[in-house]
Parts: sequence; C-alpha cells; structure tokens
Amino acid sequence: MDPYFDAKQLILSTSQDLVNKGYLIATGGNLSARVKGEDALAITPSSMDYLTMKLEDVCILDLKAQKIDGERTPSVESSMHAAIFSVRPDVQAIIHTHQVFSSTLAIINLPIPCMYDEQAFFLGKKVKVIPYAPSGTGMLRNKIAKHVQDHANAYLMKNHGALVFGTDMARAVMNVQLLDKCATAYLLALCTGHRVSKIPAFVQEIAFKKLRSAQKKFAKDQE
Repeated sequence: MDPYFDAKQLILSTSQDLVNKGYLIATGGNLSARVKGEDALAITPSSMDYLTMKLEDVCILDLKAQKIDGERTPSVESSMHAAIFSVRPDVQAIIHTHQVFSSTLAIINLPIPCMYDEQAFFLGKKVKVIPYAPSGTGMLRNKIAKHVQDHANAYLMKNHGALVFGTDMARAVMNVQLLDKCATAYLLALCTGHRVSKIPAFVQEIAFKKLRSAQKKFAKDQE
C-alpha cells in the first residue's frame, strides 16, 4: 500500500471539494498538507485540472521542496508551502486560492480590518496584504516566510490571491470560507460609502490571544 495514501487522498478530495464550492477555478491556486510523522508535505501538481486529478498525481515533498513521491511536477508554489511549514509549526494545511473578492482587495492593496469576533479568533486581528513578488520565485517564498510569522491564519498576496492556514485541512477550508465572507462584506460595505466599523481593540486582543494559545498548544502537541 502507498505509505502516502492518506495524505494524497486528503489533497485530492479537498481540491475537488473547493472546486465544487467555487474557491478553486480551472488550474489556479494550490493546497498542501503535512504528512503525519514525517518532515514532508503533500501538494497539488502544477497546471492540472483538479477535477481530472488522480491520487498518483499528488506530489510528496520534503521541507526543502524536493520531490519524494508522485508522477507529476509539483505546484510552482511548492517552495512557498515548504517555507511556511518550516516557520509555522502550528500550520498543518495551507490553501492558496484566487477567490474573487479576496483577490480584488489584493489588487487594490487593501487589508481587511477586524469586523467580527470569529475573524479575530480564527484568522487574526486583520488580513494584511503581503507585498508583491513573482509567482514561483525565491523572492515570493522569502517574503511569505517573513510575513506569516505574525501568526495570522489568512493573508492577501498583492496582485495574486489569498493564502489561508489551518491546524488541519477541515479548519483551513473553514478559514477559506470565513475569509470569503469577510472580503465580500468589506467590499460591499465600502460600496455603501458608510464608515466600516471594527470590533473593539480589546476584543481583538482577547480573541487573538486565544488563537495564539491554541496555536502554541497544537505546535507543542506535534513535537
């Protein structure tokens, strides 16, 4: 039996679920998950329709983004995923999408303020925009690795798309959906011309401290 079956199946089923939910379109975006018990990750292949993807198409890489297993070329963003796992021990799953409303905010370089309690608890105090770097480059990998160390779970990548994390794949998918809600609501609120209200700063801090506490506990449990 394939020792990476579970990790590959998780990537395959989640990719197709995200297509059906409308968060992955054509061959855009990519997702990965840590391989349990190894310094390795499972990741989607490069430039492949998610609905035609098969188990053997999913790639297994080490944390230096070197391929261990899989028939296809891994995602062009593989080194970015590997770098995130290296600097964020709490992260077990990564989803990068080009979802429309988040991507709209990314191209106008507009962070999403903290509007909801659940946003602070699951995503962080705000969804910031990480400066632009070309896709698949070491420049992008290094910028991402630097900016994600503030321990938020959602980011906008300037002129690119969205980047979302989870302590497992199910949480990462829920965070994709929560980010979409926040981005959509924020854009619609801006269109009204009214001031966009935020939750109080002390509530943001309390919620974020709970998020960090959960992250630290989870990371320690994985040691």
